[in-house]
Formats: sequence, C-alpha cells, structure tokens
Amino acid sequence: MLRIGLTGGIGSGKSTVAAALAELDGVTVIDADEIARHIVEPGQPALEELAREFGSDILLADGSLDRGLLAERAFSDGAATQRLNAIMHPRIISEAGRRLDSAERDGAVAGVYDMPLLFETGQADKFDTVIVVDVDSEERVRRLTEHRGINAADARRRMAAQIGDAERRNGADIIIDNNGPLSALEPQVKSIVAPIIDAERRRPAH
Repeated sequence: MLRIGLTGGIGSGKSTVAAALAELDGVTVIDADEIARHIVEPGQPALEELAREFGSDILLADGSLDRGLLAERAFSDGAATQRLNAIMHPRIISEAGRRLDSAERDGAVAGVYDMPLLFETGQADKFDTVIVVDVDSEERVRRLTEHRGINAADARRRMAAQIGDAERRNGADIIIDNNGPLSALEPQVKSIVAPIIDAERRRPAH
C-alpha cells in the first residue's frame, strides 16, 4: 500500500483536499483530528490526563471536554502546547498506525494520513509521499476569522505553534496550492495525486 502523508498549516484547506482524496478509488483517509476527538471522549485515559495537567474545570458537567477552555490554556505559551502534545501525540500516532495497517490488510491501494503536525511530530519520513497544502499565511488568517470564528490574534498564535510555511514546503514531495478558489482544488488532486495512486494500482505485487 502506498502511504501518503497529508499536511498543511491551520486554515490551509487540508481537510478539503483529504475529502477529494477519499473520493479516489482504493484510497483510505485516516484523519488525525478525528482520532484526537476520539481519544478525549469521557472515560478515555487521555481526557483524565488532560484534566490533571490543565485543570479539572476543562471538564464540563457531563464529563466531556470543554475544548475552548483547553485550547485557551494549551496554546497560551510554548511550554503549555508541549505539555498538550506530550499527552496527545503518542496516542494519535499509535492509533493512526493501527488504522493504516488495517487499511493495508483490507486491500487499500493508498492510505492517506491527514495530519496537521506531520513534520512537527517527526512522522514525515514514515511516508512514501508527503503532500503539503500551501496557502499564504495572511490568507489563512482571513479564512480562519471569516469562516471558523477564530479571532486574528488567536489564529496567528496557533499558526506560530506550527512550523513555518517555507520549512513545510521544503519537506514536501507534492505541493497543492490553495490560494485560489476551492473550485481549483479538486482538479489539482485529480491531475497531480490521482496518477500516483493509479501507478501504485498497476504496480505488480511482489
């Protein structure tokens, strides 16, 4: 199975690219954000550890996570973000690996790991191909404020917690430019990525 890492800075439109990839025949997409939501459900060890680290008041009355309050505390400074990552990332990486292996056993031609912090967590070299969705930083701030209700200062703070755009581009095997309209994304996926997956499909089994 071809293993593809998909990444991009916050607000880059990476999830839209992931959805387009999921439409391709034989492709399984593993979403790191979905795994992150799963491992902080009530009763999960990660949620208990987060409450110990960031305060029990991050738990709502029903035992679920107050994501806004956690984000406020976890992204307040670099050290707090590192503490969050130390709790979350090993669990996300382990579960993603399990799901990719399962996709391979089930006969997927390509497994796509949709992970915002692919480079930051040192996982890029585990993949045959790394796709970066690239958007100018100020355009990302605009999209985050207009479409996701994140204020500009918070958006910039979250972006600063990730690696720089140039470093991300330098680590890419494929760059998908999403500075234009969303309608320009799917054609790029079909023209750039689909042929790689088709070539994998035609490759003789060892």
